[in-house]
Amino acid sequence: MTAFHRGMKETGYIEGQNVAIEYRSAEGQSDRLPLLVADLVRRQVALIVGNTPSAVAAKAATTTVPVVFVTGSDPVRDGLVTSLNRPGGNVTGVSFISVELGAKQLAFLRELRPRAARIAVLIDPNWPVTERFVSGVRDAALAVGQQIEVLHVSTGREIETTFTTLGQRGAGALQVGVGAFMNSERERIVALAARHGIPAIYTCAKPSLPAA
Repeated sequence: MTAFHRGMKETGYIEGQNVAIEYRSAEGQSDRLPLLVADLVRRQVALIVGNTPSAVAAKAATTTVPVVFVTGSDPVRDGLVTSLNRPGGNVTGVSFISVELGAKQLAFLRELRPRAARIAVLIDPNWPVTERFVSGVRDAALAVGQQIEVLHVSTGREIETTFTTLGQRGAGALQVGVGAFMNSERERIVALAARHGIPAIYTCAKPSLPAA
């Protein structure tokens, strides 16, 4: 949110002065999104900004209100846009395409730690595209004979506990999954990886899409 407000300010919009921002959160319960989006549409907001599940719900609710998304997967596959070059409709945004990079990240880790018998994969099981991310990593690992161990976390406490057992599990490196929760916990994860001395790889950004 700090970066969002900074970006708004850079383009001349300051909350409370010349723009009002309505905040909504499904608190991890995706089934609440349609009602939240419907409320925003009724309020005649000028723009809706959200992550992948929020943007999907917004696109289903309106064809007139502009929707800007931030996604860690392929927006074309998710049905958000027609193509990357010409998104079309009322939806556009930024794609990190981190789901499709899972296999490549695993390859980088193997170059970094070629003798790692086992690589841990830290994921949030509740994120909608996690299954696709894990599937890609599993296929890549199977192709090269790399053992991986998928570890589920959904709270900060679980992340702390998982790091204390990585050594016992024989993990020589760590691959961090995708999603809003993993992003929100990135500082904790980076600090724990450094503290425990385990090489880790994270997601990186791709350029934004053109305006719809």
